[in-house]
Amino acid sequence: MAAVTALPVSLSGRFKGSFAYFTIKDRLPQILTRVIDTLHRHKNEFFEEHGEKGVEAEKRAISFLSKLRNELQTDKPVTRLEDELPDAVLWNQYLDYQRNLSNGNGEPSWFQSPWLYVECYMYRRIHAALAQNPPIDKFDVFKEGKAQNFFESQEAVIALCTYFQELLKNIKDLDEKQLQEELFKLLQVSLWGNKCDLSFSAGKDSSQKSSPLQSLENMIPYILVNDMEKLWLLLINTKKRNTETSSVRVDIILDNAGFELVSDLVLADFLLSSKLADEVHFHGKSIPWYVSDTTKHDFNWTIKQLQSANHMWMSRCGINWEGNLKKGVWVYLDHMFWTLPHDFSSMAEVAPELYADIQKSNLILFKGDLNYRKLTGDRKWEYTVPFHEALNKFHPAPLCSLRTLKSDTQVGLKPGQGEQIQASEPEWMVSGKYGVVQFDAAL
Repeated sequence: MAAVTALPVSLSGRFKGSFAYFTIKDRLPQILTRVIDTLHRHKNEFFEEHGEKGVEAEKRAISFLSKLRNELQTDKPVTRLEDELPDAVLWNQYLDYQRNLSNGNGEPSWFQSPWLYVECYMYRRIHAALAQNPPIDKFDVFKEGKAQNFFESQEAVIALCTYFQELLKNIKDLDEKQLQEELFKLLQVSLWGNKCDLSFSAGKDSSQKSSPLQSLENMIPYILVNDMEKLWLLLINTKKRNTETSSVRVDIILDNAGFELVSDLVLADFLLSSKLADEVHFHGKSIPWYVSDTTKHDFNWTIKQLQSANHMWMSRCGINWEGNLKKGVWVYLDHMFWTLPHDFSSMAEVAPELYADIQKSNLILFKGDLNYRKLTGDRKWEYTVPFHEALNKFHPAPLCSLRTLKSDTQVGLKPGQGEQIQASEPEWMVSGKYGVVQFDAAL
């Protein structure tokens, strides 16, 4: 093998005072406490549905989660998964890989191992606590929070659906310049929609309250890398090059349910309606994940909620989107790779069939902070390292990250750009105030 430049060190709780350290010390135990409270609150419901068996299962799940919280807070070694779920073997192999990495410097543990690994591992253990305890094994402990976020963002959802339905009335008459302007607007709504993240606020209210379109102009300075122009050129040139026989496919790797998902669906509908794409493939999570991430249930539930809304334009959106799914121009997929601890540079090896599938895409949009962390390996990169390099050979197709910054890794900045913001805003990488639309052409 050719010599490879050593990758920077992984973000980890072993760096005291770092964002990773405070996340593991404070935020993750808070999330576990909320999950335990949620199960307590549903005790009667479990009893009504399943009798004593439901209550027994709830007690077992809570004791499992209390033990997990204790292991985390006392920095115990990470243990092998004991369940029989389809991904358990891959998780346990990954633990062995982490053990080999530590070169005899002790067992992988909550504060010593990479933050990305232990955080993903916590959510997988939360899933196991329920999955191993039927009859409550299908219960999504995060479902209520996701639904609440959707309902609390109603005004923003109405504003966005109304704007979009008005736009559709004359979309056929727009010239290229106007089409580009509309694409940029909807990309920005989808970018800032990513602020609505419940794992970031440890599950507290993070809904979109105001109309998302009013403030876009003022937000431009906060987009630290803005490759919207490159996205536009890729889409418009692909459209022009394309023959009748081949169709243009865009993939969206989803992040949060709630308002953000609605903003992604509007963007996807725009791509079809403007003929910039012929089909959109959505990739969600196969298990409840990172508090607010979109599962198949959330995806279908959101479209149903819109359909049955007593607001004309919301309901029109829901009906059209259901139609897109039925026609097959929208496809929803949830491969288990998205809920493994691996960063994306291992996808070709760990999930070759998923890699082969997304290679067929003309453009892959990666939503949100966790996807960015997995794209760049969640490492202590210098700010100016090119995005292409940080992707560490993950180049399945042209791709773009739409991310508001909620963790302290960022690449592809201009010299001095990161340092300049750091000087006046020490929390700039974790406040959700800044965003990137960062493109890689995959050549």
